[in-house]
Amino acid sequence: MDMLELMEQRHSVRQYRDQAIEPEKRDTLNALIGQINQKNDLHIQIFYDEPKCFDSAMAHYGKFSGVRNYIALVGKKSPTLDETLGYYGEEIVLKAQEMGLNTCWVALTHGKSAADIGKGEKQVCLIAIGYGCTSGVPHKSKPMSELCSCSGSMPEWFRLGMTAAMLAPTAVHQQKFRFALQPDGAVKASCGAGFYTRLDLGIVKYHFEMLSGKQCK
Repeated sequence: MDMLELMEQRHSVRQYRDQAIEPEKRDTLNALIGQINQKNDLHIQIFYDEPKCFDSAMAHYGKFSGVRNYIALVGKKSPTLDETLGYYGEEIVLKAQEMGLNTCWVALTHGKSAADIGKGEKQVCLIAIGYGCTSGVPHKSKPMSELCSCSGSMPEWFRLGMTAAMLAPTAVHQQKFRFALQPDGAVKASCGAGFYTRLDLGIVKYHFEMLSGKQCK
């Protein structure tokens, strides 16, 4: 399965089956998270068979059920932390999808996580992970023309990157991001104001870069 297919098939899932994540899949996730942490000086942590975090009034309000595994996105406080965690969190999400697991980005509707948050660090959000009761449903998207700008005819690589970005999850499906193809061929990505838009920017940049083969400013 190629990357675009993974992006198309991955949807947010809030209800999970009582099925443990197999040891070999845990090993793969642990290794990926370890590599990401070491490379980017992050402190992302994954917890298995830990149901307390999502056994809370907020989690029930958010319609979560059966969540026993989650990823805590943690790192040193900085102006770019949210974007960095969004970028690499989505890499983990798509690896999970490739392994047949389901996920959901969770900002506020959860209880206290078991994450070790050191001095000067911040937990930005969580990602629920496991075997979903369903595979979820696609989110609606704004038209591509509202999410990007391009002078002249749009190159195929840019169109492919935008197709991928439109498949990316964003907080309450707000899609407050924009990609601009500049005259020199560079791509500038930006986000509007709102809750978790910097996190969203990291997620959509990962999608865009993986499919377009181009890095964004």
